[in-house]
Amino acid sequence: MILPVVKLGTLALKTLCKPIAYRLKKEAGIHPKFRQFIVNIAQTNHRISTNIQRRIYGHSTNVEIRPLNEEKAVQAAADLIGELFVFSVAGAALIFEVQRSARSEARKEEARRQEIEAMKQREEELAKEMENLKQKLVEIEEHAKGRGLSGILHFKTVHGHESSKSATPA
Repeated sequence: MILPVVKLGTLALKTLCKPIAYRLKKEAGIHPKFRQFIVNIAQTNHRISTNIQRRIYGHSTNVEIRPLNEEKAVQAAADLIGELFVFSVAGAALIFEVQRSARSEARKEEARRQEIEAMKQREEELAKEMENLKQKLVEIEEHAKGRGLSGILHFKTVHGHESSKSATPA
């Protein structure tokens, strides 16, 4: 019952984080200090990605890279922030799901371990009971060998008389 609720909750969280990411992107371009911070991030990201692309295509990497204009930098950084937010929420949901699953598996494993322990204990009890019954059988056989065939018959007769005596009220 809890699993569908958790999955539905994570789906709702992912859906709700998209408008929040959009709001973050919108607000990022408005505040001056934050705007300068994200412009710096965008310019750094632009330089790194351009160098990587140049290396992949075999072009020279020691050429000066033109910086993005401020509006493109703000837009790129805002997009990056929005995607990072969505990715972070999805990652957190994934980590939560993995931990929940691990706890569930640990509980199942503990239950299996206890069941196996109970079975071993029951097996030991049955082995002891079987050993006691074997011992009693050996004693009865020794008793019967000592008396012969008449001893066995007498044993049954005596046993039969005792049960009928105990059945009659005194």
